Amino acid sequence: MSETLQTTDVAASDADLLAQTAIAVREAGSALRERFGEVVRYQTREELMRALAANDDTALDILRPRLTRLRPDAGWVEDELDGGALPPGEWWVVDPAEGNVNHLHALPEWAVTATLVRENQPVLTAVHLPLTGETYTALTGAGAHLDGRPLYVSRTADLGLSIVATSQARPDEDEKVVRRVGSSITAMLFDALVVRAAVPATLHLLNVAAGRIDAFWQFAGARADLLPGALLVTEAGGRISDAEGRPWTPQSQSFLAAAPGVHAEAVSTLSR
Repeated sequence: MSETLQTTDVAASDADLLAQTAIAVREAGSALRERFGEVVRYQTREELMRALAANDDTALDILRPRLTRLRPDAGWVEDELDGGALPPGEWWVVDPAEGNVNHLHALPEWAVTATLVRENQPVLTAVHLPLTGETYTALTGAGAHLDGRPLYVSRTADLGLSIVATSQARPDEDEKVVRRVGSSITAMLFDALVVRAAVPATLHLLNVAAGRIDAFWQFAGARADLLPGALLVTEAGGRISDAEGRPWTPQSQSFLAAAPGVHAEAVSTLSR
């Protein structure tokens, strides 16, 4: 009985924490929305980096104090482009402006994300899309939701009837990774119905969790652009692996999220 009560208490605590995390990402998103609308002009890489940092700082000035108050002992991942395993304990993995380059170019595909990782497993995530007002959330064992409505991956069982998507992992990617991305897109063009290629990864993964897209893959990648969507897709009933079908971890060199009915076909296509 005591074990059951303890589990319930922990679940309730995490559910409340998720609700507060969702409030934080919405507040940060509102601040970024005020900065959105005009294309930000830059002539050099340095100017671009300063513009990206200004957006990040705007959101982080809101997110960092709020999330730190919620979990004072949790670590904080400083660079959203970092990958690999985290040290033991709890960590906030935050992308203050996921799709930041899109924001600077007045494109609508961007978001604010915050994920709590416990012993290298994502336990809760909140993703807010300021231009639509939508907030996607997931809590381990409690499902994935869009503004409180449960999300489910698609029931498609034929890759040939599927919309699939991929994303560029990071700028200045290794040449081998770039060529692998190109060959995988070619393979999917033969096997899938429609192939979408755009950044950021998180928005594609939201669509997988919501059943709008049937599969998403990426080679390499960072924790911040994969962990939120990985938890959302898993809690919506999807399958997560690397591109060869092996269990995915933040150390993996590839990533695949798919509806169960097309996962095996997607692995076969990506393995060619």
